Amino acid sequence: MSYTLRISQDDDGRRLDRTLRSTCKAVTLGEIMKSIRKGEVRINGVRVRDGSVHLLAGDELTVKWQKGESVPPKNTGWGKIKVIFNGSNVLILNKPSGILVQPDEPDGDSIISRVWGVLGTKTPAAVHRLDRNTTGVLAVALHGDSLRALEELFKARRVRKIYLAVVAGRMPDEVTIDAPLLKDAENNTVKVSNDGARAVTKCQCLDTDGEFSLARIELLTGRTHQARVHTAHIGHPIIGDRKYGSFSVNRILKNIHRPMLHAYELGFPDEVHESLSEIAGKNFTAPLPDDMREFIESRGLKL
Repeated sequence: MSYTLRISQDDDGRRLDRTLRSTCKAVTLGEIMKSIRKGEVRINGVRVRDGSVHLLAGDELTVKWQKGESVPPKNTGWGKIKVIFNGSNVLILNKPSGILVQPDEPDGDSIISRVWGVLGTKTPAAVHRLDRNTTGVLAVALHGDSLRALEELFKARRVRKIYLAVVAGRMPDEVTIDAPLLKDAENNTVKVSNDGARAVTKCQCLDTDGEFSLARIELLTGRTHQARVHTAHIGHPIIGDRKYGSFSVNRILKNIHRPMLHAYELGFPDEVHESLSEIAGKNFTAPLPDDMREFIESRGLKL
């Protein structure tokens, strides 16, 4: 049995795969992408096999599975999530470690699940991603217009993304890493490869004791695991990183249980779509989490 839905104004201009993911929450992402590749999804009666196709308000979308109604999120409070900015169209949050941005299973706990539970609507969507154990500033669009506008800003690289990290060794005062990154989706790993997409990271050493350095990291592109892979690539892996870090360094740091990486600042340009006027020209920062702050202080490093 197939299911047909009409695209609302909120989803006007959104990609097909993202719309299906947010609308058919009982269906896994793998099932959605497989169905698209097999031509089982139709827009206005025409088969499509490209998930990046953009939809228009009023389009009729037909899929082979039922939409399904998700059970309300179990977690309907913020928990450890702190609200940095609560606007009409955009929500800026301070993400704690140990929680995904998006649920990895129907009705699973995540930042977005918490937002849905608190606001009582499933329209809000995350515009970018932070790894499960990365902390810091996260932007959430509350409506379709602001979602599309924010996606365009990030795609055009007009949002300044600053991270703070503790890395092994004495990092150079300043270094720009321009090394292409290739993702292995099956194993969820990334490596430097000439076959990959261009990735550029600017690093600045804020302080060092010779053994460890506090680094300011600016991502000029937005590749998966970019900060973690690039710092490891130049010989200064982020401490606590079990995937890309140094085993010998991590082994002696008994109290470090995650990569010491924090999304410190998001900066937005002055000229933005009207739906983003409330954040135009503003910078949003998140204070260091306790585990990073305590380690930095224990080493006598200064921010």
